[in-house]
Amino acid sequence: MADAYIVDALRSPTGRRKGGLSEVHGADLGAHVLRALVERNGIPDNEYDDVMFGCVDAIGPLAGDIARTAWLAAGLSDEVPGTTIDRQCGSSQQAVHFAAQAVMSGVNDVVIAGGVQTMTQIPISSAMIAAEPLGFSDPFSGSQGWVARYGDVPVSQFKSAQMIADKWNLSREQMEAFALESHTRALKAIAEGRFDREIVPMNGVTMDETPRNTSMEKMAELQPLEEGGSITAAVASQTCDASSAMLIVSEAALKRYNLTPRARIAHMSVRAEDPIWMLTAPIPATAYALKKAGMKLEDIDLVEINEAFASVAMAWMKETGYPHEKMNVNGGAIALGHPLGATGTKLMTTLLHELERTGGRYGLQTMCEGGGQANVTIIERL
Repeated sequence: MADAYIVDALRSPTGRRKGGLSEVHGADLGAHVLRALVERNGIPDNEYDDVMFGCVDAIGPLAGDIARTAWLAAGLSDEVPGTTIDRQCGSSQQAVHFAAQAVMSGVNDVVIAGGVQTMTQIPISSAMIAAEPLGFSDPFSGSQGWVARYGDVPVSQFKSAQMIADKWNLSREQMEAFALESHTRALKAIAEGRFDREIVPMNGVTMDETPRNTSMEKMAELQPLEEGGSITAAVASQTCDASSAMLIVSEAALKRYNLTPRARIAHMSVRAEDPIWMLTAPIPATAYALKKAGMKLEDIDLVEINEAFASVAMAWMKETGYPHEKMNVNGGAIALGHPLGATGTKLMTTLLHELERTGGRYGLQTMCEGGGQANVTIIERL
């Protein structure tokens, strides 16, 4: 089968909640990275085959197929279509998979995969809240099949994070130490300019706004999200506003437009398990991906796993034995934010740039997703 190549990858800064990007319309935030990607690579804008964008809670300014809207808001060709993808937190990682599949099958030659989320304007679960006046309090209400299978119990990411902490014997202090390290690494990466090549400044925001100068003492003052629990806001990913995008092309496109590939999509898969546990799927998904790819975890130079909660990444490390020194080396979502639909390509953009900085060959990315799912992508730096 033909290969799919990553030619370029960019992202906006992550704007903190009510921060420098909070008043930017979702279409304009998405347009910002799309325009920069097109301008940098010299492909005529009417020769792109498709734009695939991840987005969650696609209502209000994010509604109406934000992939297409953002492309048009960027002032680009009317001829290029767009499609919006919702695989929850893995939406733009799935966009990469769909884009690569289209290229590898020979259907498309030039595709942009990315995502956008404006969480200040459209907070998490806004679509569910909007449905409440219609009599739907959650996505599962009224489903006889769901209740018969899983019971009439709340499906909660916070409950799942606590269940994981309990099962893997992760104390509050251990999780807070992990969170502190995430902030420390992010602040160091910013100070050393590691994100400079991947970020396209916008609206006066030149760098991620979310990392904090915090301490174990400050984190210890926070109340648990659930009574008697150990999960606090300090060990959870931050809501933020951001967009990200990658240019994925065929070998024919490389020759046609005289492009230099930066990486190859070496593997992509998605697996799932119990939706009540919800956030544990990266563990079996990683094992499945490595087996399918004929690789071992020792072959992987760097890992990006989304820090939805500290317990998610820490449980993954416990199960796989992968060293923390090679995982989320520039900090994770606890420090750098988790802009839902944009996170997949945001993480992959950082992974690509870090492989280039360090000279690594293989990078693996995975993330937990609603419904108990997890995408895994392995890229090979060229």
